[in-house]
Amino acid sequence: MTQPALTVASLIRDEQLRQACSAWLPQGRYELIELGLHQDPAAELERCWEQFDAVLLEPGVLSIEAFQRLRAQGRILPAVVLGQLSGPMEYFQDEVHLPPDQMEQLSYSLDAAISRCLRRRSSGGSGGDPEASDPDVGEGAQSNWRLPHRLRERLGYLGIFYKRDSSRFLRNLSAAERKVLLGSLRRTYRDLLVSYFRDPATANQALESFVNTAFFSDLPITKTVEIHVDMIDEFWKKLQLEGHEQDFLKDYRLALLDVMAHLCEMYRRSLPPETIDKAGGGMTAKVVTSSPLKS
Repeated sequence: MTQPALTVASLIRDEQLRQACSAWLPQGRYELIELGLHQDPAAELERCWEQFDAVLLEPGVLSIEAFQRLRAQGRILPAVVLGQLSGPMEYFQDEVHLPPDQMEQLSYSLDAAISRCLRRRSSGGSGGDPEASDPDVGEGAQSNWRLPHRLRERLGYLGIFYKRDSSRFLRNLSAAERKVLLGSLRRTYRDLLVSYFRDPATANQALESFVNTAFFSDLPITKTVEIHVDMIDEFWKKLQLEGHEQDFLKDYRLALLDVMAHLCEMYRRSLPPETIDKAGGGMTAKVVTSSPLKS
């Protein structure tokens, strides 16, 4: 599959993370530009701003002042934040978080970040998308923001969201690649379950990470259910061995329902507007917003 390369700014200093980024971003689709080792990465990012389509961020590499300056200038790029899930936003509201032990999902997370930016900018001002308004970017800056136009030139209208890369679908990967991706997804799902009731903000980041990769890898729903059942079974046996109660694990069915709801919403949003209109007999489709995680 031939696709134009996306240029990605890497604001990563950790050597292992830098190597992982190079290893897990397919060559030919992404061009990675290292800025993290520069003395002033923020200044370098601003200097070369026009050439970038997305950014990889390691928490702590850019100062709060640098983030504020970039936001004030309307210089918001689709971003994947690489670090432990912590809940707080690092850069802006559309950023996607990915822990270092799940780097196998990096390309899927990057596509998710870009598609979210495109969708928000495409529906901005239409009044039809509850996520359309972007408090991160000032009104004057939005008018000068050319990233969506540049991305569409390279990808076509909403290219990533409507035209997922089928070569990276789970069923089209080699057996070894499928095993690696499923192992990574299990770690993400474990993060979701562990934080689901005690830290909703962190759980939400894990949920988004899982759903993004499930959508862009076309993960079968049955495989999602299998991951949930296997994980609960693992917890059940561990608690039983340690002599603890296990009945409360039934409550974690809510986590599976949340994953399903968010996946349904992603597939609904992936339909072109004309498809939704036809399905609804010409009537405007009702906007459905997935419920937030329950604490």
